[in-house]
Amino acid sequence: MNRKRSTSRPKAGPQTRKKKVYPTYSSGRYIFVAVTISLIAVALISRLAFIQILEPEYLTNEADKRSLRVTSSVAHRGNIEDRNGEELAISVPAYAIWVDPKEVKKHFAFTKEDWENSVVVNPKTGLERHTKKFFYESKKWPALAEVLDIPMADLAKVLQKPRSRFAYLKRQVNDPVVQYVKQLKLSGIASQLESHRFYPTGEINANILGLTDLDAQGIEGIEKSYNDYLEGQTGKRRVRKDRLGNVIDDIEVLKEKKLAGNLQLTIDQRIQAVAYSELKRAVKMNNATSGSIVVIDIHSGEIFAMANYPSFNPNDRNQYQAYKLRNRAITDTFEPGSTVKPLVVASALINNKTNVDEVIDTSPGWMNLGGRRVRDSHNYGKMHLGKILKKSSNIGVSKLALRLKPEELQQTFADFGLGNDTGIGLIGESVGRLPIRHRWSDFELATMSFGYGITATTLQLAKAYGILGSGGVQYPLSIIKGAKQPGEQVIPKNIAREVVEMMEGVSEKGGTAPKAKVDGYRIAGKTGTSRKAEAGGYGDDYVAVFAGLAPATRPRFSIAVMINEPQGDRYYAGDVAAPVFSEVMKSTLLLTHVLPDGGDESYTYLEAK
Repeated sequence: MNRKRSTSRPKAGPQTRKKKVYPTYSSGRYIFVAVTISLIAVALISRLAFIQILEPEYLTNEADKRSLRVTSSVAHRGNIEDRNGEELAISVPAYAIWVDPKEVKKHFAFTKEDWENSVVVNPKTGLERHTKKFFYESKKWPALAEVLDIPMADLAKVLQKPRSRFAYLKRQVNDPVVQYVKQLKLSGIASQLESHRFYPTGEINANILGLTDLDAQGIEGIEKSYNDYLEGQTGKRRVRKDRLGNVIDDIEVLKEKKLAGNLQLTIDQRIQAVAYSELKRAVKMNNATSGSIVVIDIHSGEIFAMANYPSFNPNDRNQYQAYKLRNRAITDTFEPGSTVKPLVVASALINNKTNVDEVIDTSPGWMNLGGRRVRDSHNYGKMHLGKILKKSSNIGVSKLALRLKPEELQQTFADFGLGNDTGIGLIGESVGRLPIRHRWSDFELATMSFGYGITATTLQLAKAYGILGSGGVQYPLSIIKGAKQPGEQVIPKNIAREVVEMMEGVSEKGGTAPKAKVDGYRIAGKTGTSRKAEAGGYGDDYVAVFAGLAPATRPRFSIAVMINEPQGDRYYAGDVAAPVFSEVMKSTLLLTHVLPDGGDESYTYLEAK
């Protein structure tokens, strides 16, 4: 019998709920994790507390190491100009190429062994080749050596010093060279801005300007004498930079930048160029060893020209030779010879040992003094003071000197600046030699009266003649343009002018220097041709000197010319030095617009006007 399936649900009894089962962990693992996390948290908190409390500046210092930088603001050396503003020395931007050998070592090898070890083999072709980077850069090093004019062997020595972090390869290079080096893209090679000294007039002013070293420090001449004034002071600032090198914060000034000072000289470059050209020509034409010339404004003491030969081009360091560098006008001394005779005449007039109208008998053209002889080239007989200077009579001037006490003649020489510093303020100046003794023999006094036994520089001689031309007033010499300084009366005005009038005969017919004449102007001067002293006496070499002033009626400039050791038959000052004086004085008077005085005007007439 089939049973029907019952569709009714059985009556439910009391319901029992199923319990949820949760995963369980072993107590050991749980503790380990908890302790580990706790320790890490403690360590981090401790570290944070250490940094923030015990060493609060640590992070700041670390950040500063990466972002703080000190930048320099270069103060270029000041310019030197002539009296008219023409530039004689200027500073232009230049660059230094330097290398970091350690950085070079990081990027590639340079030694022969490393070159050989850098060979790799192409697995497909089996051919050997150098690694790409080394081969690529090694081809550029010869190019670098060539553009910097450095032997490859010397370059290799610098690069193979891995412990070094800095070495100059070349300094004072221009921008095109720097751009070429940058295009090479060599590892460890960099450039930095610096300053290059340039002298537009080259050798003309080299002996007075001097030059600077590679660090722009004066080492000779005016560059050295006024180095502190010319160099200025480079400024330094502490700044913060981002990772790209851009300044994001200007923090503080470490060193104030001080601008360099510019110097204006009393030199007139136009006259300086003429003086140098004429001096150079005279030295070469007479096969002389050297020469110097000085042009002084009588009424201010300003030096309009000071030239020397031989000279050098300060823009070409290969010409650097010590003997060419010397400013001979202030360093080289010589026995001035007969150029001191006008000073002896002045001394005799000052000490009332003669008068302007006296006639002195020089016959027979010689005289013995203490067993030694003083002589003239001819027997000139009786001569007035003007003719004594015109003919340069040793007998005439010796007789005047013998009337003087030695100290009287020495005092006059000292009043004219001999044996003393000229006050020009340039390094290396010589004071010459003016012997001071208690006892003098007649022969010694006589020879000193025509320029032996004493020494002077070209500058001292030009100054002495300037005192004559200024009416006995000594003005402080200067080569730096500034306010005019007051002068000092060192000899009587009338005596100075009387001696100048006497010296006019030297350039006239029959005088010792007709070649010193200047067309349209009256000049007053004196020649001096003296033998050069050597061990045991005097040799066969001469010094030819001419000193003078113009215009004679109202002197404005004094010029002294010295030619050292002229060779051949033409060694007298009238033939060697006088023509230089003539050309330079002519140019000086014309360039400064001094009116001619070719007439017979006297001092009295001009003063009355």
